[in-house]
Amino acid sequence: MERSVHFAFGVLGNIFGMLLFLAPVITFKRIVKNRSTESFSGIPYTMTLLTCLLSTWYGLPFVSPNNILVSTINGCGFVLESIYIILFLIFAPKKEKAKIFGLLALVIAVFTAIALVSVLVLHGNGRRHFSGVVNTLFSTLMYASPLTIITLVIKTKSVEFMPFFLSFFMFLCTTSWFIFGLLGNDPFIYIQSGIGCGLSVVQLTLYAIYYKNKGGNKSEIC
Repeated sequence: MERSVHFAFGVLGNIFGMLLFLAPVITFKRIVKNRSTESFSGIPYTMTLLTCLLSTWYGLPFVSPNNILVSTINGCGFVLESIYIILFLIFAPKKEKAKIFGLLALVIAVFTAIALVSVLVLHGNGRRHFSGVVNTLFSTLMYASPLTIITLVIKTKSVEFMPFFLSFFMFLCTTSWFIFGLLGNDPFIYIQSGIGCGLSVVQLTLYAIYYKNKGGNKSEIC
């Protein structure tokens, strides 16, 4: 019974995870239409790309048994995040492009190094623990990346640049994976998901406070 419930929350995590990964479509429709990234940040998408790679790696059977559902959704997330980053780079100003290109190069280097160490140096539980710790660390950084947008919301008292569905689906997704991790007794899943759940609650709370003001104070943003 417990294994069935564990699997069910993994499936829910995949469903809500897909909705989370698709949530930025609304934002990128606006970016493409206006041919500008405006005040949207490319950092969350780049950090999400890294965590998708690390989570996909961690969920593979030869790294972490019984976590293949972690790999399926994050593999899909990797494809979608790659598309978002390409679109962001097309319409971002030169300074922002340089920053995202640099961050993207770092992401590729970090993942390659971690994968090589996992395969060539570590085995069994050592490989799982190493991959799990690294995945938890970078996933926590990913969940913390929207703090820049949270700061902007508080400063401008506007939720214009904090899409509601992105925060809402993050709450549903991280809650599902938090329970999945608890049921599977996997701290590398429930710790990062618990942090993400807490931060998504903060974003939803700010949205509830400032949702009537979506125009923002343009002078404060600049």
